Amino acid sequence: MKTKSKKIFTMLLSLIFGFSSIALNAQNTNSANSTARVQVIHNSADITAQTVDIWLDDTLLIDDFEFRTSSPFIDAPAGQEFLISVKGPDSKNSTDPIWSNKYMLAEGETYILIASGIVNPEGYDPVIPFDIYVYPMGRELANNISGTDLLVFHGSTDAPIVDIVETGVGAGTVVDNLMYGDFAGYLELPTSDYVLDIRDQSGEQSVVKYSAPLQTLGLEGRAIVTVASGFLNTDKNNNGEAFGLWVALPSGGQLIELPVFQPTARVQFIHNSADIATSEVDIWVDNALLLDNFQFHTASTFIEVPAEQEFTVSIKGPDSQNPFNPIWTKTYALENNRTYVLIASGLINQSGYSPFVPFDIYAYDMGREQAMQGGNTDVLVFHGSTDAPTVDIYETSADTDVLVDDISYGDFEGYLELPTSDYVLELRDQTGESTVASYSAPLESLNLHGSALVTIASGFLSP
Repeated sequence: MKTKSKKIFTMLLSLIFGFSSIALNAQNTNSANSTARVQVIHNSADITAQTVDIWLDDTLLIDDFEFRTSSPFIDAPAGQEFLISVKGPDSKNSTDPIWSNKYMLAEGETYILIASGIVNPEGYDPVIPFDIYVYPMGRELANNISGTDLLVFHGSTDAPIVDIVETGVGAGTVVDNLMYGDFAGYLELPTSDYVLDIRDQSGEQSVVKYSAPLQTLGLEGRAIVTVASGFLNTDKNNNGEAFGLWVALPSGGQLIELPVFQPTARVQFIHNSADIATSEVDIWVDNALLLDNFQFHTASTFIEVPAEQEFTVSIKGPDSQNPFNPIWTKTYALENNRTYVLIASGLINQSGYSPFVPFDIYAYDMGREQAMQGGNTDVLVFHGSTDAPTVDIYETSADTDVLVDDISYGDFEGYLELPTSDYVLELRDQTGESTVASYSAPLESLNLHGSALVTIASGFLSP
């Protein structure tokens, strides 16, 4: 329904309820101005009920009400019995409905009414009859203006009893043993972005995860309804709409689909293997070519890769066509929202190298893409020279100060948060007395204010 039509319809709806109240006043003076607040949500995934008309007694309440839409909160007559009837679209009267039921609302209460279940049993398994499920303690606003209140309803006819575990901020089990037709009372949550893990009744086996980006969607101060909707097994349910979590806002309209959670991590690859056999390589992630003709002493940008699932990194020679028969391979599982620095280092070919240190990819799981403070340069140090001993690193341009103590091959030294200036670095032996080499580190001259970078000991002391 177009926006303009919806506005007109909402006005008419208010008038309908107003006229209903007037009619009631004529019959019962004790019911003057007696109303309740009501929101109706269409969650019946039966294909014969994709679009329906909702009648209140003999008055058309909602015309052409579509699946996965909701009305706004509206005033409805309270303190008297009325009949809700559901008919197909474009109906002319309330007779011979496909479903009907009588209700009586309490004055001043707020109700959530959710239409769910199966109208026509043919082609559905299991068949759970259509009904309108009522929650009598609804909210239009969050109790805390800085939070979001979340009401959960299980409305998927073929989904089992489930738990909902929040894994994004670590809130744990927020809904326990929710079965079809049940409401879980309002969760009063700080307005943040969450991850909802739908699990089986044991709470151990994950079925599917969803993002609940309450902060990103700007839902601060709102009270919303999240509905489990559709079918887990569409093949056994007339190829109906697939399972998902959908959100109804107090303002009504189309429900908002919560996206399936797709965890990712940020990764930078650095090529520091000085073996001539790996001077140029291809890097594959599972069956996808990630870095083509990746050269020694180069680095990728930070890129997104899958997290919370195993993937295989394979190294092959340049211009490879597939990841099969690699020269090196390893399986990883990264944590969601972490930033990694992955440094390829070591040797593939044993012949001609002393000492021989096998090739590996060394991972640092607290990487940074910018400095923690704008006036600094954050420097991560990695020892990647296979024939270099354990060393200390001193800064000598002003005062003699040890920056890195006893770093050995394969080690990372956590980020040094340095004021952006020009430095002189001395590499000394493990005693700190004998200087191996000195280097300029012109962070200011290179305009590295606010940058986070990686400094690598690379190549051979004895080529």
